[in-house]
Amino acid sequence: MIMKEAVLQTLRQGDCISGETLAKVLGISRTAIWKCIRSLQREGYQIESFHGKGYRLIGRPDLLLPKEIKAGLRTNLLGQQIAYHQEVSSTQDAAKSLAAQGANEGTIVIAETQTAGRGRIGRDWASPPGGIYLSIILRPAINPSEAIRFPIIAGVAAAQAIEQLTELKPELKWPNDILIRGLKVGGILIDMSAETDRINYIIIGIGINVNTESLPHEIKGIVTSLKTECGKEVSRVQLAQDILVQLESLYQIFEVSGFETIRKRWKALSNTIGAWVSVRGERERLDGRAMDIDVDGALIVQKADGTLERVISGDILGVTGQ
Repeated sequence: MIMKEAVLQTLRQGDCISGETLAKVLGISRTAIWKCIRSLQREGYQIESFHGKGYRLIGRPDLLLPKEIKAGLRTNLLGQQIAYHQEVSSTQDAAKSLAAQGANEGTIVIAETQTAGRGRIGRDWASPPGGIYLSIILRPAINPSEAIRFPIIAGVAAAQAIEQLTELKPELKWPNDILIRGLKVGGILIDMSAETDRINYIIIGIGINVNTESLPHEIKGIVTSLKTECGKEVSRVQLAQDILVQLESLYQIFEVSGFETIRKRWKALSNTIGAWVSVRGERERLDGRAMDIDVDGALIVQKADGTLERVISGDILGVTGQ
């Protein structure tokens, strides 16, 4: 495996290189080089052999392979360890299992498809090929009550990454939806294990419809994909890398400076603040104008009689009249 990674890294430089040169540089036999090349080709790498010249990498597979995500990844923590699945029931469940076994902070689980992907409140999350299904293990030194800030942090990271790569203008709907033109393109899910006064781990789940085409009929007109909005395919590897970079940066800001800077960024991206909303909470429905999110990330809603309500968790059923 290490030799195959070394061969691929050398081929990434773009020049045609002979098997003999590869063997000398890497200190292995030409037969071993040939086996590495064949293995990479089976994974979907397009490597051409030119008689008398050697090998050249001309194409990469559209897969979220660890070797692709790590190539040029500009993070110190997130994504340094990657558990990749062609198919998994849920990246959240896989990440929780790893976290419970002591996986390092920053470990990610990523998959091409999920058979039992889920959103908030146990809802199903359609996970066909072409999307990004990503879960990140964090171990912040905070009280459990502060965990409600993490959908806000992750939402800002994902929105900034999408805008940076595509020049689209994503918006954020409290507490966890990522929108393009009012249509849902992604969402955030948070799971955690905690004691009374400390968090053992938080799992941030991020699902993005990137080049997704086969979405269920019943959600058409409600959701979209980046490919649909851009009119062309978007690099899933690059977007996954950008999300990790943005999230690591915001996580560092949160650890060093607190939540306020991130809260302001979320508000600038929000389609919720200032709008008349209907919020379904755990016990009842609340109608009013979304005025703000507070220092914890809770939504502040002003009811028709002028009183303010603080909503820690819930679903916004409608957003009107900004």
